[in-house]
Amino acid sequence: MKTNSQNAASEFYDRDYTKAAAYGRLWAYVRPYRMRLFLGILSGMLMAGTLVPLFQLVRPATMHIEGSGARSAEPAAADTTPEEPAAATMPKELATAEKYAKKLGIELVDKNGVMHGGIVLLIIVVLPLAAGLRLALKFCNQYCLSWVGAHATMDISCDLFRHAQRQSLEFYSRADMGKLMQRVVVDASSVRTIVQSVIADLAEAPFEIAVSIGYIVWYAIANRMLPTLVILLVAFPLFVIPIRTCAWKIRQWTRASLMMASGVLARVHEVLTCIKLVKSSDSEEGENMRFRAANRTFVKTTLRAVRLQELVRPMMEFIGVMLICLFVCWCFWKDITLDQVLPMLAPLLVIYKPVKKLAKLQVIVETAMASLTRIWSLMDLHTEILDAPDAQGKAGFDDRIVFEDVSFKYETQERMAVKGASFEIRKGQKVAVVGGTGSGKSTLASLLARFADPCGGRITIDGVDVRKIKGEDLHRLVGVVNQETLLFNEPIAYNIAYGKIGAGEEEIAAAAKRASAHDFILSQPEGYGRICGEKGFALSGGERQRVSIAAAILRNSPILILDEATSALDTVTERQVQDALEKLMENRTTFVVAHRLSTVRDADLILVMKDGEIVERGTHDDLYAAKGIYRNLCDMQKNG
Repeated sequence: MKTNSQNAASEFYDRDYTKAAAYGRLWAYVRPYRMRLFLGILSGMLMAGTLVPLFQLVRPATMHIEGSGARSAEPAAADTTPEEPAAATMPKELATAEKYAKKLGIELVDKNGVMHGGIVLLIIVVLPLAAGLRLALKFCNQYCLSWVGAHATMDISCDLFRHAQRQSLEFYSRADMGKLMQRVVVDASSVRTIVQSVIADLAEAPFEIAVSIGYIVWYAIANRMLPTLVILLVAFPLFVIPIRTCAWKIRQWTRASLMMASGVLARVHEVLTCIKLVKSSDSEEGENMRFRAANRTFVKTTLRAVRLQELVRPMMEFIGVMLICLFVCWCFWKDITLDQVLPMLAPLLVIYKPVKKLAKLQVIVETAMASLTRIWSLMDLHTEILDAPDAQGKAGFDDRIVFEDVSFKYETQERMAVKGASFEIRKGQKVAVVGGTGSGKSTLASLLARFADPCGGRITIDGVDVRKIKGEDLHRLVGVVNQETLLFNEPIAYNIAYGKIGAGEEEIAAAAKRASAHDFILSQPEGYGRICGEKGFALSGGERQRVSIAAAILRNSPILILDEATSALDTVTERQVQDALEKLMENRTTFVVAHRLSTVRDADLILVMKDGEIVERGTHDDLYAAKGIYRNLCDMQKNG
């Protein structure tokens, strides 16, 4: 059962997936690299084959130990019938080796069945060759799968980033940035572990188990030890009991841990973004306590998953030890000799490691399932604004913009944000929209920029519905200067040229001069190379706004949206920015969302909004004379 803290850490778009669905979709990212993947898997499979020559050497070595002890204890008996015992007890694999060794003039076993230095030479040759081949295959296996995992991780992370950028602004008003960042970066990186560990172990462990069991079966049949074989095959499945017992719990707590980690990251992002508010409120200690509490819950949840993961291995080891002890007791009861049983025990000891790998694999599969679920939940979210199937290109703006009975409603709100808005903006005009907070002013601007699509009605540019204009062309035609200017933590020149790839230094400087930004930029030693800081906070509000205006001038969009571009500035700075805006608006069609009504007195048309509806329209003089809502707003600001 999920705790309240776990539910709080989840997102509104989270959903559940089956293993088949989650891992099936992962294959789509691995498939482009299938040749290298196949090479890595093949190397892992071939590694299992290198165990066979090692198994073949177990019984000869055991017989040498037992033969030496018997010969020293009973020397006379060894001389009485020297040849028959050796022939009777010589294992088939040693007989085959003896046959080929004699052709080379090497004697492995004398007439008493005692091994000579030749067998030592054989071991010295076989073991390094088998070990060297195994290491080479191991390297090929690990490198190829690591390569595939790294590239698949990169592809998923890039797709997640691309997909996240395409989502609507309404999605970003609801989503938590810290949690979103973790999905794009942290959760995506888990794919490398999935490919590298899961596939590597799947390519190696099952085949090692198969080769070992195959050798045990062959040896038991060849040496008439079928009862022993039956006991081993019945006892072996007991190893998987701990895996099956803990697997689903591991996935449950791992997913909870990931969600808690998202919450911790989100809190860091939120506090550091609002650091001015935190400091001005003297809330550092309170935030520290909340952060520690969130981390304490995260650690508690993580350790629950860790306890289960670490419990699997000792449980398997305990079961393995008990099974071996019981098997040894059974062999003692049945008078089975050491040289008979060791060739069967050696593969069993080899099997133990791949079985542990499979146990670990089950843990990784369940852990990774939590990350994959979070990745696909984001990938299956579709709030993006898509072009119509018959969308067309549009090179320029020629005549007018028309809002035809436009309505819009946010998913998280019950009432309409815009209701039946109808008006037109002719080329070259300046149209302003004013009203109280929440009246729908900024929503109208967002609909024109097509950050959202209307629920009813339509918006046309030169008679073409904006939904039927290709997105890249529409965004080139419509430029936006927002109230909150955010810049990248890059040089000023980069931020001015952002949106116009390949802009030269002269173009950037010319745009900065028109935006009244050139002088303050050159007043610093770094000039246009000055770093703007996180979100542009290394600059003042007026400086950030003028850099943003310079970027809009450089982009040269024929239609301009000014969304309360000066409302957050002081009076002196506002005059500087307003001068820059006047230059920006020259020869452009402008839609102004205004908070300070003094900035829109010269507008060709002023729209007054209330509760999502346009309740008044006209010029400043006409509206002021009408003594309606607009006049009340003007008088309130004048008196304030």
